[in-house]
Amino acid sequence: MNLDEYMACDATALAELLREREVTAGELLALARERAAQVNPKLNAIVMDLGEVADKRAAEQLAGPFAGVPFLIKDLAQEYRGFATSCGSRALAHDVATEHALVTQRFLDAGLVVFGKTNTPEFGAKAVTEPDFWGAARNPWNTGHTPGGSSGGAGAAVAAGVVPVAGANDGGGSIRIPAACNGLVGLKLGRGLTPYGPQTGEPLFGMITQGVVSRTVRDSAAIYDAIIGRDNRTGYRAELPSEPFGESIKSAPGTLRIGYSASSAINASPDSEAVAAVENAAALLSELGHQVEEVSPPHDDGALARDFLTIWFAQLAGQVADVKRRTGADDDDFEADTLAIAELGRSAGVIPMLAAIESINSYILALAKFHESYDLFLTPTLATPPLPVGATKTSAPLQRAARVISKLHAGKVLAKAGLLDDLIEASLGWVPYTQLANLTGRPAISVPLHWTSAGLPLGVQFVGRLGSEAQLLQLAAQLEQARPWAHRHPAPVSG
Repeated sequence: MNLDEYMACDATALAELLREREVTAGELLALARERAAQVNPKLNAIVMDLGEVADKRAAEQLAGPFAGVPFLIKDLAQEYRGFATSCGSRALAHDVATEHALVTQRFLDAGLVVFGKTNTPEFGAKAVTEPDFWGAARNPWNTGHTPGGSSGGAGAAVAAGVVPVAGANDGGGSIRIPAACNGLVGLKLGRGLTPYGPQTGEPLFGMITQGVVSRTVRDSAAIYDAIIGRDNRTGYRAELPSEPFGESIKSAPGTLRIGYSASSAINASPDSEAVAAVENAAALLSELGHQVEEVSPPHDDGALARDFLTIWFAQLAGQVADVKRRTGADDDDFEADTLAIAELGRSAGVIPMLAAIESINSYILALAKFHESYDLFLTPTLATPPLPVGATKTSAPLQRAARVISKLHAGKVLAKAGLLDDLIEASLGWVPYTQLANLTGRPAISVPLHWTSAGLPLGVQFVGRLGSEAQLLQLAAQLEQARPWAHRHPAPVSG
């Protein structure tokens, strides 16, 4: 097999070739590394090499549906025993995992050969992947633009052909945003279907789910089949699908009622490309026989953004304090933005966080009422095309001020200065659509139906009701057949 043949295959096809002994795991690993050597100096998507550990695994007799297929995990909440999980932070550069994360173990049980870890923003706290520690990851469709975040390294690596699928996770859009930026499939499962820990309890009050980004729907379906499942160490038991996703996608979704909107209270004027993406998707859905109509959003995304960030800031304050306690790190080991956000969370106190958590119920009720009339809610995944690298970077003077304010514990000064509103606009203004599914625990998928006039991907998102993962995958498979995308590759990495 040569590199072009390798890049033309999805993970399912590679696994079949391995079963038929037409190629070996070692040969595939060498091809994945060859492609990484070609593109990673430009993309900075992979930040850690597992070296001999991957070589040894590729030489073993592996079992599982993806036995021998090369794979990358995210350098955040996907710990690999014996290697550091930096979470994009200098403070955790030497925080070596003593055991695999449960999701990592399930990737391994599926037979995947993990050979590296992908770039992520510090603590996954941004929708772009530009950590001070590792440096910015770049979009293979145009290296002047972001691959999104927080699974931006994973998205860039898959889009560039290093691997056909890679580990990711999603606390506010971190699977769907990179999928949309890189022309990939990105499914965020409903709450509780994929495992967390054992390093931590349920992250971010259940808003974070583990998963992957992939080039094909069948790869996402098959890998989710491999990693979902019950774990007796969790606080509750999620209902599992009645049949494997890989079987579900063989059936058409039937006629669906789909309401769509590009409206946002955060971004009153979405880019024309985002509007075109959702309108073109609506037209295609109508051609396929679905009942589609434009609707008003079922929720106030401006209020939701404030609640989302209030919870996120409080969580980050606790995370920074914990890292300092465990490792002895000081403020210089964290990014200025992280310190400012953590200080906002700390100084606000517990009451705003509890009020934000209580507000989640109103979004659940609003979305449930919407789903009484519609099967799915369709939006653009992004309100703009992928941003230029550095577009959201805080200026040096403001970074210095943030460090001083953090040291003085003067977070109330930041709050009075309107920093929360500024952060909503800067951080979520271009991605206002994805947080709804995280706060409500609903599944949502981004599919790559649109490329801008400048040649950048811009996906569309479907949000489903509880337990609708199979339906989302069925629809994605139908759209993939009607308007294929997996054959599209950057040529080879533009910039």
